[in-house]
Amino acid sequence: MKNIVIIKTGDSIPSLVTRRGDFEDWIIAGIEDSHPFSGSVVPVHRNGLLPDFDKTSGIIITGSHAMVTDQSDWIKKTAHWILKAVKQEIPVLGICFGHQILAYALGGRVGYMPGGPEYGTVRLQITDNIKKDPLFGNLPRTFSVQESHFQSVTKLPSMSVLLGSTEKDPHASFRYGKYTWGVQFHPEYDADIANAYVDEINNEIKKTHENAAALPLNCSDTVEARTILTRFAELMSDY
Repeated sequence: MKNIVIIKTGDSIPSLVTRRGDFEDWIIAGIEDSHPFSGSVVPVHRNGLLPDFDKTSGIIITGSHAMVTDQSDWIKKTAHWILKAVKQEIPVLGICFGHQILAYALGGRVGYMPGGPEYGTVRLQITDNIKKDPLFGNLPRTFSVQESHFQSVTKLPSMSVLLGSTEKDPHASFRYGKYTWGVQFHPEYDADIANAYVDEINNEIKKTHENAAALPLNCSDTVEARTILTRFAELMSDY
């Protein structure tokens, strides 16, 4: 397995971290469903040093409780580094916040979702563009994914390819070039983690969500979505 750099952009819920670990732990566990993990974790939200590209064969960008629209210095710096990585055709997978900062780095737009936040297990509708896609190819036309976000990609980067949408998010996944993917959903979440997010921020959701009662009470595991991590790991093996 070649060296994957996990760009850690935030920390999960403290009680969940104590019990289950953090974003990077769940990502590594997902990769190790099929491949031993070999790589490093860089906490850029704590000013972690971004690595040189000659030591990087793949990049995964984690979720975060930060917002791309905050435009913090570390967000701008990381976006600039991501753009350089994409130009060098280093494979990149952005997850949730990672999906958003990736789109932002490539010239897309990010903002609050007009229909309110999206949480829990929802259905992803994939497009015909996935037919020859290394990550999405041969997946069902619709499958369940775990969502946890207030902001989304409101405009895709120019020249990107739409791969999937949800009821609330028309830009839930995209590909840019041959080796760059953004997924708003969390392939690393299981039902327990997804439920913890719904429970933890339920009061905050009620402040902005017109129909908080419609949020899932019991999330379910998302087997097809989890394959995105293993397929990305397989891509690294061949890169």
